[in-house]
Amino acid sequence: MALLLPLVLISGCHYRTISVPKADCYYLNPTKDVRAVGRVAIVELGNNSSYPQISSDVTEALFTALQKKQLFGLTIVHQDDPAWRSLQLDLDSGPPTQNNTFGVPSTYTLEQLSAIHKTLKCDAVLIGTVTEYHPYPRMAVGLRMKLVDLRDGQLLWALEQVWDSADKTIERRIKEYFQSQMRSGFAPLRERLVVVSPLKFINFVAYEVAETLQPER
Repeated sequence: MALLLPLVLISGCHYRTISVPKADCYYLNPTKDVRAVGRVAIVELGNNSSYPQISSDVTEALFTALQKKQLFGLTIVHQDDPAWRSLQLDLDSGPPTQNNTFGVPSTYTLEQLSAIHKTLKCDAVLIGTVTEYHPYPRMAVGLRMKLVDLRDGQLLWALEQVWDSADKTIERRIKEYFQSQMRSGFAPLRERLVVVSPLKFINFVAYEVAETLQPER
């Protein structure tokens, strides 16, 4: 018996006029409130790049960025954690299709939902993959992720995007990021550091991801 997940019914990316920078291509379930989720387990992201450390670095940055939002309780589950490995679930369902914009599985069995909830002791699970990573001089990070409510199997949120430091839009958003986050007079220098420092660029990406989970007021 399977519990159907709702299809992501959007045609293209999610754009909003906002006061802070956000990732562009994401879905936030309009019928659910992520703030009602008690605890989320962030499973260490899968890695399609040739840089083994990147999945761990991005996962840690996401954990920190989401903690600052204080939307729900958080736990990191590493891929080599025996509890996670015992579930034998895929981190990524593959690339998007015409009827499945973010590559989200169409079903989870009731047994799988119950097993994740019991094993990881959480109400929702955030899983996904680093789809690509390129270091300096052209820094780029690609992510595909989803947040699934284990209580009813519904998709709470999903995102798929590539952040490319050579993109003028990303360059503008990095400036906005420092204007909103930094109070010192060294913003231009720090903006430059983002596009040469892997960890700083990852922190910027994690910040934008976390912003997409903030419900509209």
